[in-house]
Amino acid sequence: MKEKLSETSDLNVSSAKKLPPSPKVAQSSLKHKLSHSVLYLILIIVGVIQILPLVWLFLFSLKDNQEVFNLPPLALPSSPKWENYLNVWTEGNIGIYFLNSVIVTGAAVILTVLLASFVTFAITRMHWKLNKFVLGLFMVGLMIPVHSTLIPLFSFYLNIGLMDHPLAIILTYTAFNLPLTIMILLGFYYTLPRELEEAAIMDGCTVHRMFFQIILPMTAPVVATTAIINMIYNWNEFVFVNTFISSDKYKTLTVGIQNFIGQYSTDWGAIGATLVISILPILIVFVLLSNRIVEGITSGSVKG
Repeated sequence: MKEKLSETSDLNVSSAKKLPPSPKVAQSSLKHKLSHSVLYLILIIVGVIQILPLVWLFLFSLKDNQEVFNLPPLALPSSPKWENYLNVWTEGNIGIYFLNSVIVTGAAVILTVLLASFVTFAITRMHWKLNKFVLGLFMVGLMIPVHSTLIPLFSFYLNIGLMDHPLAIILTYTAFNLPLTIMILLGFYYTLPRELEEAAIMDGCTVHRMFFQIILPMTAPVVATTAIINMIYNWNEFVFVNTFISSDKYKTLTVGIQNFIGQYSTDWGAIGATLVISILPILIVFVLLSNRIVEGITSGSVKG
């Protein structure tokens, strides 16, 4: 009797394994695959649209003026003009502009991130009467249009002798990037456990040492995110540099491109080569550290 029961159970199991999936399951699986295929197709199209301008710019930088106007935008040049890159680097002062961009961007990013960390630490970790008011003052900076400050800043820097000086650009970048940087840091600082600070104070740690040795290392992901965002903005900025800087020795890449635009002729190949050189560092940094941007922005969104 037991042997018959076991045989019948084995038959039931084997028959259950051989049963085809129900129509509803098959239909839902087909819809799932179809939706994924459509999503991937849309993402591929968006990716191609995003990459096409970079391909066009690279091909543009390898052409002369005649090929720029006579060939289609994505057509290959008859003979690539690699000398465009050499000419802009040796004869167009691009090396000086590139170094100025690195110095101004690096100094502004370090100053912005450090000051924003100070402000965020004081607002979120310390108890004082005007912390909400001070936070509101910084957030008002997000609502001030950039171009509305050009004339007041021009007059201010002219009166204190900072016109045509890199410090004017560094201070301007720092002031305009502080509100956004503080806003990104706030969510992360609110999630930090206060038990670590209490333990550090019990061990005799000062406020300054606690900030630099405990709090700042813990906020490394969001600090990296704000540094990348500030770096992209500072590197690509044009209006402030064009307004406050007039000497070639202090110009950055975004403004130095104007040197290739003459009154009667324009070297379009040199402009394309300069644009490729200017976007290459920021493109490499963004590709390598893009995950850090998402990680830092979302790290403070959920407590616990």
